[in-house]
Amino acid sequence: MNNKRTWIEKLSDFISGKGFYLVVLICVAAIALSGYYLIQGVRGGLDEVLDQPVSGSAAIVDQPSAVPTLRPAVKPTDPPAVSSARITAPPVASAAPSPSAQPTPSATPAPSLAPAPLVFTWPVKGAVIAGFSVEALAYNETMGDWRTHNGLDLAAELGTQVLAAANGTVSALYQDDLMGTVVEIDHGQGLLSQYANLAAVPTVKVGDAVTTGAVIGSVGETAAAESGRQAHLHYSLLKEGYPVDPADYLPER
Repeated sequence: MNNKRTWIEKLSDFISGKGFYLVVLICVAAIALSGYYLIQGVRGGLDEVLDQPVSGSAAIVDQPSAVPTLRPAVKPTDPPAVSSARITAPPVASAAPSPSAQPTPSATPAPSLAPAPLVFTWPVKGAVIAGFSVEALAYNETMGDWRTHNGLDLAAELGTQVLAAANGTVSALYQDDLMGTVVEIDHGQGLLSQYANLAAVPTVKVGDAVTTGAVIGSVGETAAAESGRQAHLHYSLLKEGYPVDPADYLPER
């Protein structure tokens, strides 16, 4: 009877031996199992709560009214600062146009240069044998009548060199039925001189620039209307197309 142990004693020995680890394992399993069910229960409750806001949040996202309410609250404060910066900037730029006043100095070189005064000389040095007369009639020996005389007849031997009375440009060279070989020189300033009764071949051509005292030809006998007079040069001067007295422009002798 004493050798037989009761099941309680055996259980006690088992628990004190390997059974201790088994009991601990069972306890751990029980705790894990209870924790699992606890988590499942909490998660189930959370899922129910989270499922409802999902549908509601979708409605909120779709509504555009929620977004505008946030933007006006932020933008009203920023735009004034930006707009104020833009308003203050233009006055600074307005000072820049002041250099536009610089082009005005370009107007100063505008004054045009006055033409250089013309210096006249006598085309030949002979005496005046017939003067300027356009208001009173003068007798013409060759034609045998009374007529006007629009220039000066200056006595000179045949072949005497004829000089340009002033600077200018040869504008015409032609043969006139009454006045013979004629050379015209444009002096500018509205003045045009005519040299008639020249030799048949002048020493200049149209377009030549001549200076005061330059040789333009020689005295001839080509003027039929004045062939009854001694050898001479017929010199006339026109101002704006009208005859003027050459003596008013020629220097005193």
